[in-house]
Amino acid sequence: MNFENLTALYHYLDEQVSLDVSADELFAGSYLRGFISLAGSEFGDESQTLTQALAESIDEKLTAARTELSPQDRQIVQDYWQHLQSAFTA
Repeated sequence: MNFENLTALYHYLDEQVSLDVSADELFAGSYLRGFISLAGSEFGDESQTLTQALAESIDEKLTAARTELSPQDRQIVQDYWQHLQSAFTA
């Protein structure tokens, strides 16, 4: 998985709605999009590349908010986040 910048990642997450993805994937993608957007705003604009520092900031925010979700939902989000992390470079 490779995205040119944050805008491309947003586009990917938004497109999931029109594709035949599971409800779990839609939930995880929309939940993560908020954290990605929050962290992204601290690092620059939407044209920024997906850096490891950005991924670490998202990770920290997810960890801080982990009590918001049930254990099952937290696992769904964590699995989806691990899938997306491959797009973030060092």
